[in-house]
Amino acid sequence: MSVVPGTIDTDQQPPMTIPLRHFLVGLTLLLLGGLAGVSAAAGVPLGLVRLAHVHLLLAGWVCVTIMGAMTQFVPVWSNVPLYSRRLASAQLWLVTAGVLGVAGAFVSSRVSVLPVFGFLMLCGFWTFVYNLGRTLATVESLDVTERHFALALGFFVLVTAAGLLLALNFATPTLPIAGVTHSQLLAAHATLAVFGAVLTTVLGALYQLGTMFTQTELRGVDHYLRRVEEIGYPLGVLLLATGRLFGNLGVARAGAALVLAGTLSFGVILGRRLYETRVERTPMLSRYAVVAAAMALWALVTVPTWLRNPVSPAALFGPEGASHLLLVGVIGFVVMGSLYHIVPFIVWVHRYSDRLGFEKVPMIDDLYDHRIAVVDFWSILFGSAIVALDAPLGLPSTVVVAGGTVALVGFGLFAANLARVVKNHAPNSLVGVFVPSEGADQEMAESAATPESGASDSR
Repeated sequence: MSVVPGTIDTDQQPPMTIPLRHFLVGLTLLLLGGLAGVSAAAGVPLGLVRLAHVHLLLAGWVCVTIMGAMTQFVPVWSNVPLYSRRLASAQLWLVTAGVLGVAGAFVSSRVSVLPVFGFLMLCGFWTFVYNLGRTLATVESLDVTERHFALALGFFVLVTAAGLLLALNFATPTLPIAGVTHSQLLAAHATLAVFGAVLTTVLGALYQLGTMFTQTELRGVDHYLRRVEEIGYPLGVLLLATGRLFGNLGVARAGAALVLAGTLSFGVILGRRLYETRVERTPMLSRYAVVAAAMALWALVTVPTWLRNPVSPAALFGPEGASHLLLVGVIGFVVMGSLYHIVPFIVWVHRYSDRLGFEKVPMIDDLYDHRIAVVDFWSILFGSAIVALDAPLGLPSTVVVAGGTVALVGFGLFAANLARVVKNHAPNSLVGVFVPSEGADQEMAESAATPESGASDSR
């Protein structure tokens, strides 16, 4: 059966300003993270710039985007009202301040202030968890996507608690305690962040988006693979994180096997949905094709390394080079693909949906520039591939910097293309997006009602 809900009620969604703030702030953090990554590859002496790079991209771009997307679409998919719009706005500014502060502390090597900004991040993420948790609590029966989201909320609580402990230990070293060292806690934190909070959300969302936008449904072997993923994957994440936390090789191996099996299973499911689709290719589906391939490839190349020693710091995300395959090929491309639909969709609903049937209006996919989408796709894919090949092949630093720069240009084009959607089709909203007030939401509504704010693009 299809996992697309039978009823989607867009009246349940929050004002357009709330998710757009998250997405535009997230895109800004993406560019800052890209700059930090290029600086690290070029050997620029900026303290712990690699840690700043990771936090700007994962805790910043990816997680802020996840917060905006879940805040927007859980009420729509689940047909329930968002618990609190005020909390949805507050979560963004708390997390953003925390991420920027943590990144700045790493770059400047002022680790003494890490607990302050780590606490801000924790408050922001826990506000998000509480708000979405109260929203999901009103759903009578959770479907596969909602179950994944509920699990992801639990992982967000665990990963932020571990992150705050790490920040405290950076400032005032107290570990090891009860046999747990800083490196062991760091490994558990990274496991809960990437495989728990982020990938669990990604898998849950793709059960919806992968069927909805390929106009297919799960069938045959897909149902067996879904059981493997839905039962084994979250259990595997917990076992892997626990094994790494306490240095227990047996527990970590069991968790690693389940995580790999679940990831590979879902990669096959998504690949089958894309293979069976007969709809026209879009930037969203093109990027999902990369995700399906990267997901399966990452799982296969990681099997020997993880089954041999999954608690090794060098095997945190698999063998050498596999981290970029996972973080960019899977997580990055699924976020970019989703945003290529979500941002135009939100703008289209508020700007054009009421005019449908009364005048000619553009389609959702007409709102962005397809030529830019093609260029940013290949720039990010090619540039990231060069960076990923550095670890196994030992490429010259100039080549790696060039690859990172090409990828950064692609990310910039991606961000500009989506910002262009808002500018061209809701031109009065860009300032309002960053003003967390009822007045900003009213200005957004007025922008949507202004004929000249995009009528020239209508056809």
